[in-house]
Amino acid sequence: MTTLFFIILLTIPTSVYSYALLENVQEHHLANGATVLLVERHNSPTVAAYISFRVGAVNETSQERGVAHLLEHMLFKGTKTLGTKDYAAEKPLLEKIKTVGQKIDLLVNSRDADPQELQQLREQLKELQNEHRKLVVKNEFSKIYAENGGVGYNAFTGKDSTTYLINLPANKLELWAAIESDRLENAVFREFYTERNVVHEERRRSYESSPGGLMYETLLATAYKVHPYRNPVIGWNSDIENLDPDQIRDFFDKYYTPVNMVITLVGDFDSQTTLQMVDHYFGKLAPGTPVPPVVDREPEQKGERRVTINFDAEQQLMIAYHKPAMPHRDDYIFDILMQVLCEGRTSRLYQSLVVEKQLVADVAVFTAPGSRYDNLMILSMTPRQGCACPNIEDAVYVELDRLKTELLSSTELDIARKQILTSI
Repeated sequence: MTTLFFIILLTIPTSVYSYALLENVQEHHLANGATVLLVERHNSPTVAAYISFRVGAVNETSQERGVAHLLEHMLFKGTKTLGTKDYAAEKPLLEKIKTVGQKIDLLVNSRDADPQELQQLREQLKELQNEHRKLVVKNEFSKIYAENGGVGYNAFTGKDSTTYLINLPANKLELWAAIESDRLENAVFREFYTERNVVHEERRRSYESSPGGLMYETLLATAYKVHPYRNPVIGWNSDIENLDPDQIRDFFDKYYTPVNMVITLVGDFDSQTTLQMVDHYFGKLAPGTPVPPVVDREPEQKGERRVTINFDAEQQLMIAYHKPAMPHRDDYIFDILMQVLCEGRTSRLYQSLVVEKQLVADVAVFTAPGSRYDNLMILSMTPRQGCACPNIEDAVYVELDRLKTELLSSTELDIARKQILTSI
């Protein structure tokens, strides 16, 4: 079944306020610029630990797209003491692998590459990688954490930031600090070319072979013409294929530094003792340089942009509106509007599109792709069998027009406020 996906991009005029920190959050700053947020909760003998960096895909140049995401993968590969049987023997092998890999990339991008030379280099790379595997201890970070009661060890890269997280017993918090500070000070990016292939496959699975992923990627590339929010976090295919080990190291050295880092700990600990421990392990790191702001500004959209995607899947419709981000006051207003429109079975769009007109099976609204710069409010709908997207569009616009002419009822406003407060 060939299906049409419709993406409509429209504009809304924009109209300052700041969010206060929750009272139970203690904020501290180490001498090297690292921010530490502590929240004591003694209902369970555990701690949730997060390390976030104020850097993501939005901070990449056109020559670096995908580097933040691949770096996230590489930081699970270990350090000079973890993930290796003998780093002294491993180090020269890593250099040889990098040299051969860079030669291969250069030839692949050459118009007159010698196929025989390319094949020889690939065979040489494979031999070096096989030799290197003998020195690698796979997943040592994960094994150590698991042996000590850690769960949920993971990381994620977004447009605006990158975060590493784990939940572990409270009496293992110092183990976490030792491992994570070592990772920042002595990271070794082993198995680079293998991991690059993994990311390439991840992109194929999440975008090329996924109707939802392809649609979302196309929406962002349509909504943004200048701002780097238009680029996928994972990078485009050609970006991934050309990422280089030196780029990963440069990006890491430049941005993964204390002045760009926020350590957040929530759980069963004494704040004063914990802060001293965090300072002992992370305070020794060199401060680094703050991530510069993105200077690219998206021009005002002058009219509707519409894209249709052909894919063998169920129909899907997305409608997106440009909107301001925090701390602009209108961002909060959009929070209220999204609750009124789509949150719960009593919301306006659910009642109109799902219950009354029975045009769609579901309707959702969310903000994307980031929050540091002006972003989008996105409405997403799955049409019922036989229902045409233009009819659904018309029904959506009827509800949106009501917002222009009718005040929200006090009941709707109270429900929206409570839902927002509950979700915090």
